[in-house]
Amino acid sequence: MLDVRRTVDAVWKQESARIVAGLTRLVRDVGLAEELAQDALVSALEQWPQSGVPENPGAWLTAVAKRRAVDEIRRARTRERAADVLAHEAREEARQQADADGDGDGDGQDDVLRLMFVSCHPVLSTDARAALTLRLLGGLTAAEIARAFLTTETTIARRIADAKRTLAGERVPFELPDAAALADRLSAVLEVVYLIFNEGYSATSGDDLMRPGLTLEALRLGRLLARLAPAEPEVHGLVALMEIQESRSAARTGPAGEPVPLHEQNRGRWDRLLIRRGVAAMLRARDAARAAGGAPPGPYVLQAAIAITHAQAPSAADTDWAGIAGLYEALERLVPTPVVRLNRAVAVGHALGPEAGLALVADLDADPALRDYHLLPGVRGDLLVRIGRYEEARRDFERAAGLTANAAERAFLRRRADAAALASAHTEPSAQRPDGVALGAAAAEFLARDDLDAASVRSYGQTLGRLRRSLGDAFPLSALTAQTVDRVFTTAWSRAAPATWNRHRSAFRSFASWAGLDASVAAGPERRAGASAPTRPLAPADLDALFARDDVPLRERALWRLLHESGAPVTAVLALNVTDLDAAALEDRRVRAGERWITWRAGTARLLPELIAGRRGGPLFLTDRRPGPARRRASAADVCPDSGRARLSYERAEHLFKQSTKPLDADGAGWTLRQLRAG
Repeated sequence: MLDVRRTVDAVWKQESARIVAGLTRLVRDVGLAEELAQDALVSALEQWPQSGVPENPGAWLTAVAKRRAVDEIRRARTRERAADVLAHEAREEARQQADADGDGDGDGQDDVLRLMFVSCHPVLSTDARAALTLRLLGGLTAAEIARAFLTTETTIARRIADAKRTLAGERVPFELPDAAALADRLSAVLEVVYLIFNEGYSATSGDDLMRPGLTLEALRLGRLLARLAPAEPEVHGLVALMEIQESRSAARTGPAGEPVPLHEQNRGRWDRLLIRRGVAAMLRARDAARAAGGAPPGPYVLQAAIAITHAQAPSAADTDWAGIAGLYEALERLVPTPVVRLNRAVAVGHALGPEAGLALVADLDADPALRDYHLLPGVRGDLLVRIGRYEEARRDFERAAGLTANAAERAFLRRRADAAALASAHTEPSAQRPDGVALGAAAAEFLARDDLDAASVRSYGQTLGRLRRSLGDAFPLSALTAQTVDRVFTTAWSRAAPATWNRHRSAFRSFASWAGLDASVAAGPERRAGASAPTRPLAPADLDALFARDDVPLRERALWRLLHESGAPVTAVLALNVTDLDAAALEDRRVRAGERWITWRAGTARLLPELIAGRRGGPLFLTDRRPGPARRRASAADVCPDSGRARLSYERAEHLFKQSTKPLDADGAGWTLRQLRAG
């Protein structure tokens, strides 16, 4: 039985993409196609232990799934009385017979390619594209995907279900994009495959630096895509890039799992077979470009060329850094992103010296896209070490360690900070080393004051948290200048509304005054004038889509309904207590809140009794978790006597609403709670 189960799993991994793709062509619905394929898989698990594994297990699964698809089409014909369904069935049954006779291999490949484009369609978020691609084309379960991305199975299952509903709701056709849209659509597919690879190659969180399961799955998808689209140079370029990067995997970590920088890696441990495969893929990219009339290299071909330059150097000292810097310059012209500019700074630092690299890094400090990117201070720290500025390097390494969510990288960066501190102690006179109170310790002491209530701690904590992430906890208060504070504010809140900017300014001024900073620093950035833009109310169609969602927790559904139906301020609604809503209030659908009444309609009335659910008192809307031992305790009035949970904060409620509504927002930014009550 165990051997049969393993066989079924292996066959499913190999054949699921082709089966689901073929079924999608039949039924024109990705979600239904996967359900039919899963039904066939269940049949195999039930029948093969008794009947034995068929000689061609993939063909068996395909045949069973297609019979179920034809049955579904016939039921649709009965329900909808649609003549075109009958015609569609006849065509597909004929095609099915052709496939059985061995004439459908080309169509099968085209179907898998179509499925790739559908799974990576622009109407889906990037996270949804990655999850759906791994599910439909990788054959991974929701649990396997969740383990790979260090999230919950429920989150992945919801993400996949939402993606299928979106594809169905948007009526995304199961077809290859036309010539005009092919470049953009192919770019989206390549982006998802490379995202999956990178999450495995350099995990953004967790304890391990790498997750090999994801890199191998991305390589499989890339190689598959190269077979399906052999005329596309960028496809081969991506495969070449992934092959070369994967070739270094064995040398990228030390005995304890710690990262080993590229220039320190034992090149004898690099996989020469993967390097040869990468070079072969690069040659195919060159041939495809020539066949297309000599098209200039794209971003993935350029990145693959950089990887191959590293691979061809017999040692780190022999690396052609000038050539790599030139390739990055060409890449920056195509993809002018801050991350590409940072990588170019590394190459320039090796080719022309660390001072030249530092000059390029300095230009990136004010870029909002890199404000929490741990590699920016990490790169600067490395360049500073090379010119002997160890104390500055120590602060940068400590800041980088505080920004990364990956435990292996964090430990590595802290060791580099310790090494820089040791070097500083032996090479720099103590008079030149800034001492005194560090920013992190001062901020923690300020927030621990007894005269601050919970709301003030949250507000001040947001401002000081940004300052700490931008400068690092070890940054000395004595080194803080007005220019440094201005840079942090500009990077973090340059696009914020005047009220938001001024709130953070006021918080910083309070902290600076408490800490006794110099008057020029304590003044803070200049105050911003101007009224906030009027809040745009949500359209009726947007509200319908929001309230139709069945994957939203009860607390959010009740809060959103109440805000919309009452038109009351968010703070007034969040301040409500269970005891405010007695039987009379629930019956009359209104409650007294200070000097005003909050009223609601049937939608809220249906949800409130379930939300209260027999609670004796405390806030109506509660936070997600009980406070940990290190967190400031809320006052008794803001705590539920039954669960110990505190009142839901405005900031948390706003964050949850924005995250939940990103898929519904045409701009992808998410909506604000004020939009529920506007108009």
